[in-house]
Amino acid sequence: MGHRDIPVLETKRLSLRSPKAEDYPDFKATFASYRSRFMGGPLNSYEAWMLYAAEIGHWEIRGFGMWMVHLKDTDETVGMAGGWSPAKWPEREIAWIIWPDRAGHGFALEATHRVRRYFYDEKGWETAVSYLDPKNLDSIRLAERLGAKKDHDAPTVDGSDVVYRHPSPDALRGTQLAHGIDMEIAHYQDPLFKPKGWAID
Repeated sequence: MGHRDIPVLETKRLSLRSPKAEDYPDFKATFASYRSRFMGGPLNSYEAWMLYAAEIGHWEIRGFGMWMVHLKDTDETVGMAGGWSPAKWPEREIAWIIWPDRAGHGFALEATHRVRRYFYDEKGWETAVSYLDPKNLDSIRLAERLGAKKDHDAPTVDGSDVVYRHPSPDALRGTQLAHGIDMEIAHYQDPLFKPKGWAID
């Protein structure tokens, strides 16, 4: 799949597009920050550049990858979400990251729900996992809100992560779980909605 062939996915607030060179500064700043500690960071400039190049190259090699998440009203980037399956990954992963100053607005939930639907409906995936650091409670809560459950029997990447398995396409289609996710996303899309408690993605 050529770089130009990466599909554009949309939600009410978001436009998910292929990563471009001009998006790199936000990516670099995030992976240089403390927020990236659960994803192998913080990274130096060279490491961040190599990882960003891998994000783009992943599309060429696997035919799927991570989208850059843009706000429709301003076009600014707020993070990335998509599929990830580098060498030695036991299974295809659904992954996400939101820039530190854009967390707490439900962007990760909205974007990840959309990319999962794409992989299930358009690419024919029957399952997917997310490999999470057990100390990354925000991402664990997000995985659980998406209906994922800890899979104790699934192989991990390196033994230090936990595996959360996403519900199958049939377990999502037209179910109460899917309706609940849509309802939560709709709350975040409401400009008057003020989430209570600690901001999570």
